[in-house]
Amino acid sequence: MSELTYLERLHLRLAAGVASLSAERVVAVRDLLMSSQRGDGGFAGREGASDLYYTAFALRGLAIAGALQRDVCERAAVFVRQHVGQPAHLIDLVSLLYAGRLIQAAGGLDVLGEKRPDWTDDVAAATEAHRSPDGGYAKKAGAAMGSTYHTFLAALVYEMIQRPLPSPDRIAGFLKGRLRDDGGFAELPMMKRSGANPTAAAVALAGMLGADAELTQGAADTLAALQSPVEGGFHANRSAPAADLLSTFTALLTLEDLGAMDRTNCDAARRFVESLAMPSGGFRAGAWDDQADVEYTFYGLGSLALLAGATA
Repeated sequence: MSELTYLERLHLRLAAGVASLSAERVVAVRDLLMSSQRGDGGFAGREGASDLYYTAFALRGLAIAGALQRDVCERAAVFVRQHVGQPAHLIDLVSLLYAGRLIQAAGGLDVLGEKRPDWTDDVAAATEAHRSPDGGYAKKAGAAMGSTYHTFLAALVYEMIQRPLPSPDRIAGFLKGRLRDDGGFAELPMMKRSGANPTAAAVALAGMLGADAELTQGAADTLAALQSPVEGGFHANRSAPAADLLSTFTALLTLEDLGAMDRTNCDAARRFVESLAMPSGGFRAGAWDDQADVEYTFYGLGSLALLAGATA
């Protein structure tokens, strides 16, 4: 058996936390996610049409809730098959690959490898087209500079196709270039301030690379400082006007990875996350938002799972 990928290890962590949440909460999330599946088998975001990105998040949410059933997988497989072999950005590749792995694990359907056994060659080539001169990977193929987040996505792609990440030493050097004085990481080179999400991506990527722990030793201080004493959630960066659910999830996850959850006011964070739950069972992005979607529902359930584990 191959070694578990980062996303598979994350799934196990979150599923363990979800198991300690109330059945009412988990059922409400399950129902919201399942209601987002469309007739073509995919899952929709807020605009109504099926989307590969949201399909992956819905499948992930159902999986950690222990509710990813074969019939759901069979319908989703019809939609996911349509995207195999199509040109894609890195975020779509990650969505495609992980959705396919979830469908295979829960439903027994190999939607990724059934067309051609050498399909991973195309995936690797598409990923390398996003390699930038600075050693990272960019949002768009051929870009002059890499993105911290998209470099992390490239590493996820290579894990899922079971190939080594090319030139990992260059990526380690790329990460050092994104390190800022406060110990966090920036998304792009011209950005002077670090942020919660690029810091989370950098810490995860450093772990996948086996990089020197000194590289990420200041990240916990940066992330802990982003928790709002008023809202309880985490801000995306020091200048963000309000806390949001994505930043809260990534900050909590990374603080746990760094063994620094004691730096978090978990009760305040839990109140913040629960305040974003909607009557539909889903979660919205922040206090300013008025609509739930499958992506933020995953972050909401995942955040509660992490907080449950921290206080168990």
